[in-house]
Amino acid sequence: MKILIACEYSGRVRDAMLEQGHDAISCDILEGEGKYYKDHYKGDVMDVINNPRGWEAFKGIDMLIAFPPCTHLAVSGSRYFATKRADGRQQSGIDFFMKMINADIPQIAVENPVGIMSTKYRKPDQIIQPYEFGHDASKKTCLWLKGLPLLKPTQYVEPSRFNGKRGIWGNQTPSGQNKLGPSKDRAKIRSMTYQGIADAMANQWGNNSKETKCE
Repeated sequence: MKILIACEYSGRVRDAMLEQGHDAISCDILEGEGKYYKDHYKGDVMDVINNPRGWEAFKGIDMLIAFPPCTHLAVSGSRYFATKRADGRQQSGIDFFMKMINADIPQIAVENPVGIMSTKYRKPDQIIQPYEFGHDASKKTCLWLKGLPLLKPTQYVEPSRFNGKRGIWGNQTPSGQNKLGPSKDRAKIRSMTYQGIADAMANQWGNNSKETKCE
């Protein structure tokens, strides 16, 4: 299949799909990384979807897996929503998210953390956690799917410690917040797809599951 991984600089999902034998590229405004970093388009993903600019051979995309920016959409930043609504940043984020959803591609998965798209668009088809895919980490991740089955968990990891009845995974403070402190690379690091989730996407979606699919 021809698979486009949108808004991915790390190359984790792209590389996992390429290892499965698919014709996959990633696209982001940042430079590509990963094993197959040369299979990366630095620029606007709509260039690849609508007017490939050097990716002419990539026309007829079979699958889109998109990780649109969540900065103006995630509930973790809700204290800034009023300002972002007023200056148009939130609407810009909504519009870009919906471009991924409405792309003329048979199979689509759009990922985002818990945020306003559950009401601005619709509830996600699935919410997954990295601890369901082999990682000692908690990070709620929403998936909106078209023509693809729900991801099946591959390896459950128990919380490494507890705060009362609350399970705490390795990436969390006792209050349940992410340990990752402020830094210039914080957003970039937090946006990276966990390898176990990337592998599950490649192994399950890349193999054209015959099970019930979300329309």
